[in-house]
Amino acid sequence: MGIFKHMLPIIKHGFQGFVLSHTSTELSLKPPLCPSYSAKIFSSCSLSSESSVKIHSLKQDQEVVIALGSNVGDRVGNINESLHLMKKSGIQITRHGCLYETEPAYVTDQPLFLNSAIRATTELGPHELLKLLKQIEKDLGRTKGIRYGPRPIDLDILFYGASEINSEDLTVPHERMWERPFVVAPLIDLLGSSIDTDTAASWHSLTKYNGGLFELWEKLGGESSIGKNGMRRVLPIGNSIWDWSKKTHVMGVLNVTPDSFSDGGKFHEVEAAVSQVKLLISEGADIIDIGAQSTRPFASKLSPNEEIQRLIPVLDAIVQIPEMEGKLLSVDTFYAEVASEAVKRGAHIVNDVSGGKLDPEILRVVAELGVPYVVMHMRGNPSTMQSDKNLHYDDVCKEVASELYDQVREAELSGIPLWRIIIDPGIGFSKKLEQNLEILMGLSSIRRELGRNSFAASHAPILLGPSRKRFLGEICGRSDPVERDPATIAAVTAGILGGANIIRVHNAKGSLDAAKVCDAILKQREKSLF
Repeated sequence: MGIFKHMLPIIKHGFQGFVLSHTSTELSLKPPLCPSYSAKIFSSCSLSSESSVKIHSLKQDQEVVIALGSNVGDRVGNINESLHLMKKSGIQITRHGCLYETEPAYVTDQPLFLNSAIRATTELGPHELLKLLKQIEKDLGRTKGIRYGPRPIDLDILFYGASEINSEDLTVPHERMWERPFVVAPLIDLLGSSIDTDTAASWHSLTKYNGGLFELWEKLGGESSIGKNGMRRVLPIGNSIWDWSKKTHVMGVLNVTPDSFSDGGKFHEVEAAVSQVKLLISEGADIIDIGAQSTRPFASKLSPNEEIQRLIPVLDAIVQIPEMEGKLLSVDTFYAEVASEAVKRGAHIVNDVSGGKLDPEILRVVAELGVPYVVMHMRGNPSTMQSDKNLHYDDVCKEVASELYDQVREAELSGIPLWRIIIDPGIGFSKKLEQNLEILMGLSSIRRELGRNSFAASHAPILLGPSRKRFLGEICGRSDPVERDPATIAAVTAGILGGANIIRVHNAKGSLDAAKVCDAILKQREKSLF
């Protein structure tokens, strides 16, 4: 919330006179006299003589913002299918907001909604775009019913380029968006604290507030309203909607490898692996992360087929045990082929230490699989990540955030919505002792730096994995990784208090207690602030 308040004086100064500096053409649209551009735009809709448009750009491609909502049937499936149909129709989706579960407005006796928004580019004129969106709504089962009532999908044009449009069929900016937190929240997610385009700047200027959309968001409650007032950020996993903000989640590590740095060779047999999973769950693990390839420094690299052969017998056994009921299963791999096979056999999450860099095909595959994707920061590969070049940072938190954002953008452009992305700053991967400590202390600065480009990215869940890492051994004089569990508890405590949402650990019991205490501290801090 503070970031917006800090920015408002700057924004107010920057937006003053914006419309004057971006010359607009105001057209009174009477069909016989329409210019050719306008005739193309409105070819599919009749216009009254009162219709008007202020056009700030005559470029063919327009950047648009489209809001999405669903509260009937398979809500996630409806939103996913609407995105698919938009892409199929030539709309290029460039950014996604977070996904929100919200209480219904106006007509309150109906199911909860899922809401989000996207930024996209299109060659369609505004009324052609409206016609397309209405057809998608129809194809997904929407029929005429009660206004503001239940619907399988709702698609609204919030902004169309820098234009203002008023016709019988369409008003842009959307006429009631200013009073709807469930619309403004994902809209804000599509922006960053640094205004990236003139078009985005014009969206601020189209509000009645000197501080633009950021001031509007503050008026509606801002970040402090998330988790309250019937609106929460969620991440769809499997058949459930996951609110990661309610508590810190514990991810238990299961390495079915002969050469992992901590527990290599202990759990590569099926019986031993299943026994370890049962232990992790009994100690409080919410997620089991299975890895069949070591990513320790200088580890030998397996082929996808070799990794699959090692992984599948253990994975098949684990999904069958009753203890996994209500738990999540993650596969730790950077191979698209391995990720695909694991998800087909029951994995819910793909955890990629390379964030798509070691096998670019994984981004397309994860997009098609429709599962959450962990984007981790690492320079190089396990054989090169600790080189002098890859260990050089002028500002480790700033550079990790910048490089993570580039990876997130690639994932988004490949079709993975940001609401399915989890970020991991990569403790121990292409970092030395002091840099790992800087990251543990600087998660809030990483979020803030991500927010310069994308507020949605800055709100993504953070996964932190310091467990038994070498830097802890260096600090505590513990050469045996198993003896680093107390140090791990200290590290995850710092991380949780700094903003981590998921902790990845080998020993779940002690870390769970630490997480519970941290969660209690954070809740008490929140009570004190409000």
